[in-house]
Amino acid sequence: MYHGLVVIEGNLTQDPELGAIPSGRSICRFSIASNRYYRNAEKALINEVSYVNIDTWGALAESCGKYLRKGRGVRVVGRLKQDRWQGEDEKMRERYVVVAEHVEFHPDPNRNDTSQAEEVAIETETNDNDMVFEQPEEPKKKKK
Repeated sequence: MYHGLVVIEGNLTQDPELGAIPSGRSICRFSIASNRYYRNAEKALINEVSYVNIDTWGALAESCGKYLRKGRGVRVVGRLKQDRWQGEDEKMRERYVVVAEHVEFHPDPNRNDTSQAEEVAIETETNDNDMVFEQPEEPKKKKK
């Protein structure tokens, strides 16, 4: 039984970044915003937003890079992965990312045609032996 399964649904916060590792294997990274609505003790409606980083590999990465754009809805099934590294300032850093094994694309609100059927659900097998785990880059500081 696998306990690390993650299922999350949300909208892309920006266009995906499609690239390749030195071996030539494709990787596509994107982030989604997932909303949770609930009422607090005063009965006010609260919108709690979680931002989740997603990594896809191989054929799934290429499909995500081709079809996904900022604002598009997706449902992602994958596993949770924790990256840890030491920054240039000697402090330990960490981040969590979902490594997707299945991505369902919600209908694109910007397209009115019916050719979206081919992209509704795309799956791939993710094998850790095929991946190269690289130290993530530190986030770039925004200029003031």
